[in-house]
Amino acid sequence: MDRPALIVDNDDTAAPDLGALDGIVGFHIRLAHGAVYRHFSETFTGLDMTQKQVSVLWLVGDHPGIAQIALGGRLRMDRATTMTIVNRLQERGYLRRERSSSDGRKQSLFLTPLGESALEEAKACIESHETWLKSRFTPAEIEKLVEMLSRIHD
Repeated sequence: MDRPALIVDNDDTAAPDLGALDGIVGFHIRLAHGAVYRHFSETFTGLDMTQKQVSVLWLVGDHPGIAQIALGGRLRMDRATTMTIVNRLQERGYLRRERSSSDGRKQSLFLTPLGESALEEAKACIESHETWLKSRFTPAEIEKLVEMLSRIHD
């Protein structure tokens, strides 16, 4: 049985031949996500927070008293993930829980002063990250890209 010859490409500067993969949208989304995630991780090294943790702080900062279940729904996270993230942020002193005044079964979330400081630092990192990301596109392309990506995640 003949095997196809192994093609070795030693030219690291050349764009790789992706063959049929080049036409797979999901493949390009995965590559783009990887690049964005790597840059995010590099930008956030000093904060010791994940993207989800930053998103939780930001949303609680924008909506003081938001119910934990509503927070998870807005960020499209399941209940267990939401609870784990909120617990970690509370352990770090960034969030506090209070029983909802309108529904005693719900937990309302608020930033602590330490959480407000962490959020401000995170926002500065996000601004830097967003500047890097948006520099690859024109304002019109950014608007269109957000619109198109929303069709996937909405």
